[in-house]
Amino acid sequence: MKKVITYGTFDLLHEGHINILRRAKELGDYLIVGVTSDSFDRGRGKLNVRNNVLERVEAVKATGYADEVIIEDYLGQKIDDIQRYNADIFAIGSDWEGKFDYLNEYCKVVYLPRTEGISSTMLREQTEEVFRIGIIGSGRIAKRFVPESKVVNSAKVTAVFNPDKKSASEFGEKFGLKTFYDCFDDFLKEVDAVYIASPHLTHYGYTRQSLHAGKHVLCEIPFMLSACQARELYNYADTHNLVLLEASKTAFCPSFNHLVTLVKSGVIGDVVDVKTSLSKMVTAPTRELDATQAGGAMNEHAPLNMMAIIKLLGKDFSKVEFYSKVENGVDIYTKADICYPHATASMTLGIGVKTEGNMIISGTKGYVYVPAPWWLTDFFEIRYEDQTKNKMYFYSYDGEGLRYEIQEFMSMIVNHRKNSYKLRCIESIAIAEVIERFNKKVNYNEI
Repeated sequence: MKKVITYGTFDLLHEGHINILRRAKELGDYLIVGVTSDSFDRGRGKLNVRNNVLERVEAVKATGYADEVIIEDYLGQKIDDIQRYNADIFAIGSDWEGKFDYLNEYCKVVYLPRTEGISSTMLREQTEEVFRIGIIGSGRIAKRFVPESKVVNSAKVTAVFNPDKKSASEFGEKFGLKTFYDCFDDFLKEVDAVYIASPHLTHYGYTRQSLHAGKHVLCEIPFMLSACQARELYNYADTHNLVLLEASKTAFCPSFNHLVTLVKSGVIGDVVDVKTSLSKMVTAPTRELDATQAGGAMNEHAPLNMMAIIKLLGKDFSKVEFYSKVENGVDIYTKADICYPHATASMTLGIGVKTEGNMIISGTKGYVYVPAPWWLTDFFEIRYEDQTKNKMYFYSYDGEGLRYEIQEFMSMIVNHRKNSYKLRCIESIAIAEVIERFNKKVNYNEI
């Protein structure tokens, strides 16, 4: 039996794809089709926001040409697959002419003629709706957002708003955006969605105004400083068919999602404890050390740490205890102990005290070690008593990482999803609740 193997993204499945599959099938008796995973799909230089990998797999199966469908998830996999499946022929479209000649060492390489006049890129340009995004704020994180948005389909940053005229003008000039600084309503009329990267205390007001103007909202962390505010805004967004998402970039990166999936599948048994830490040393004058601007280690770093704890242990914690070192009214260090009915967790946060910045997830069979900085997760290791069973996992973490949250945000808008399984509304509200407890000094201890 002659086996043929081919690969592709197969998004927006069209006549050209079907012709390639048919021609590949005609080369042998058995056709294996590799569909690129969502995290591996980088060939177009864009992150897809329409058809996820499962939808693309089903579309390929529906053509009737594939005898077997596999997922392509890492560099070098083609060589592994050719040998694993004993493929005789590697077939690919002629637009890749010469690019895969190195595979001739393992099997015969055939470049198939493409169908003229049709391509995914052409169809995408004809059918894809582009959403105008306005940025609120023009600081460090906003400057990273604009280039990151360029690798995500359907997203186009067009405007910036900042009450500081000079800052807004400089930002707009640098990135070629329309600038607003005196009329927020005029800014909202120019956009379909907003990304809020303004100071913490302005998040509620800007999010509320934007939602009430019918705009989708992606809001930086901390999303809200109170559970009541978070719940109000999510309820409004749900009622009015708008997308509201907390911009917790770690929650949307491929490695962290795979880590959660592995842990939930039981590879380390029952999770009994989660320890996270995050510190970034700062010096005055800066917003992080200003009590009037909701500064402090807790407000600054708790959202990412609590996100990880809640994703791993759930939102139904029974008790939270805080221990803080305070200077000039701001916690430069806070440790929080979070109790669950059958597990414990802790987070150690600093802006004036340095911690390692790793994460350890302890279970009844083994533990997961994520080295610092764990929140930029691209590698982790599962460790056991028998060290020969230890396994390391490596994943791509591209650019600044903001592209993953932008991709999820745009995918929710395009596909009319109001909730994300990667960070659910109820989880975001639970994060805000912990921050609120701290700011209200519930179970609070100063050291």
